[in-house]
Order: sequence, then structure tokens, then C-alpha cells
Amino acid sequence: MKICHMTSVHPYNDIRITVKECSSLVEAGFEVHLIAPNTSVENFQGIKVHGLLNPYKGRFKRANFFTRKVYLKALELDADIYHFHDPELLKTGIMLKKQGKKVIYDVHEDVPRQILNKHWIPKPIRKVTSFAFEKYENNIVRKLDAIVTATPYIEDRFKKYNHNVINVSNFPILNELYIGDKQIGKENSVVYIGGITKERGSLVMVGAIEKTIGTLELAGKFVNENEKKILEILPSWETKVNYHGFLNREGIKNTLSRSKAGLVVLEPRLNFIDSLPIKMFEYMAAGIPVIASDFPVWKEIIEMNKCGICVDPLNVEEISKAIQWIFSNPQEATTMGENGRRAIETIYNWETESEKLIKLYEKLN
Repeated sequence: MKICHMTSVHPYNDIRITVKECSSLVEAGFEVHLIAPNTSVENFQGIKVHGLLNPYKGRFKRANFFTRKVYLKALELDADIYHFHDPELLKTGIMLKKQGKKVIYDVHEDVPRQILNKHWIPKPIRKVTSFAFEKYENNIVRKLDAIVTATPYIEDRFKKYNHNVINVSNFPILNELYIGDKQIGKENSVVYIGGITKERGSLVMVGAIEKTIGTLELAGKFVNENEKKILEILPSWETKVNYHGFLNREGIKNTLSRSKAGLVVLEPRLNFIDSLPIKMFEYMAAGIPVIASDFPVWKEIIEMNKCGICVDPLNVEEISKAIQWIFSNPQEATTMGENGRRAIETIYNWETESEKLIKLYEKLN
């Protein structure tokens, strides 16, 4: 079976699209092609990569012009199944269906809820934009062959519109990040890895670490440079924060191995509350405790597996106390890390999730 994955936004080596999904399909014996923007790489882990130059600046031009290039390349490849990963490719999916192709939509995020928090959309029109996009998305997914979702919450939403919906959670690859779960000998530091914004807890993390004996290992890109400037003038930035910028997977593994806990203290926003943030599971995979927002879905996972501490993500004092507790109780923290790792090995791992994806392809063949 010849399979073509398509993205107009993500890099050719995206973790979910390429390292996990496409690589798993190659291992299962499929011929896998990937259309991705702005890369000269032609082969990645057995995946045939087709890089397309995107000369357009801004979201509007990309969505209206570059997606046409993606469609034409997809047609040229003449695959058996097409699997796209970006909402702006919904029209491309329908065009491929009209050509008699089998098409899968991979929904990474709950986009209508995301729109409500997009800073680049003027606030007065966010609600109507969210409503209009949801109607558009729901109408198109009725006509596609299958929907793959990244969380059970998104899965439940789309089951009303398509009979062939499966959830494939973005859980960690079992052996990618694990070194060991002992706390003794590690630095008094906690880590956050991911996109850095106020909504994802940047201000409260820096504020909380100031009240402890340790440091914050901060890795990732700032979505807004103005927010970086706000953090840089805080007294604790120079003395208590080690900012690493963007790290590759080996850099992430090394940073996790030095840290005593991982932070995922996202604000209680609609698009976060029912999400399953990969960083939370990556901390568990690395064998370190999690300090996480007390959202019901997250709290159930953490308390059921006894692998961390849930906090009010808006309460700096509460986050600070949780961090200090980890530093002051190394044996208990080690047990939490071991529990989290055990949960990854038995439940929350990519190896288990990939089986669902392979079965879907076999079903569509």
C-alpha cells in the first residue's frame, strides 16, 4: 500500500507526523511518502520526503496558495491513502476525495477552542470565527474516509460526524527519553520543555522558582518575543533560570536526566483543559515526577498513577511549595518517578498507540 502524509505547516521531522506515525507505518511494511514544506531532505528513516518550497509570508497566503502546491504534488504521487495534518488542508482533502482517493484527517488540536485564544485574531471576532470554522470543519469531516484524533475529547466531538474515528494519542516512544529515575545526585532543578507563553505558565514558573532553593531549566521557543522581554527583567531570570532555547531530542533527554521534576502548569483555558500534553507524558517517560495543573483529566492520570503533584496553575505559592517538596523529599520523589515510568511502559506509550493506526490502514485498504 502506498501512503502519502501531507503537512503544509510542520517540519519534515515532526515528532507526531514523522518520527511516530510515518516511521511506524514504514516498520509495518507500507510505502510511505511525506509532503512537507521547505526541506531538501529526500529520505528520513525509510520515508520518502518530498519538500516543497513555500515562498509565501503569513498564514493567509500559505493557506490559499501553498496548499495548492501540496495538492498538485499529492496527485502526482498517486497514493492509495492520503493522510493530512493541518486544518488548512481540509479543502485539499475534499479535492482528493473528488479524485476518488481515500483520505484521513489527523486532528492534533481542538481548533475551534484554540481560535478563542489566538492573539493574532482580533478579540471581537474570535467567537464568530471559531463558530464558522467549526461548522466548516464538521461539514468536511463527514465526507472523509477516517478521522484520527490526538485526544479522547476530540475523538468524542468528531464521532457525531464520521463513523470511522479513532484516537491515537501522542504518547512517548518507550525507550527514547529514559535514563534513570533516581533523584539522588541530580541537581535541585525542575524543567519545562515546550512552547513558552504566559498561557503555558511562563510567568508563574519563573515566579515560583524564585521562592525555592533550586533552578528552572527552561527549553523551547518563545511564541512572543515581548513575553521574553518581560521575563528577562525579573530578578530571578539571571540567577534562577537556565534558558536553553530550542533543544533537539538528545538535548531534551539530557536536560530531563538532570532534573528532579517536570512542570506543565498551563492556564485553565478551553483548549488546554481536555488536552493530553505530550510534555507531561515525556516527563513520566524520563522517570521524573510531574507537577501539573489540576485539570480533571490530568489529575485523574497523575493521582491514579501516583506520579506527581497537581496544583492550581494560577497560584505561584502552591507551585513553589510543590517544587520545594520534590527537592526536600528525594525518596518519595523517586517513587513518583518510578510510578510514572511504569505507567508509560504499561499504558501511555507510542508502541501501543501505533497498533491502532496500522489497523486503520489495513481496514481502509
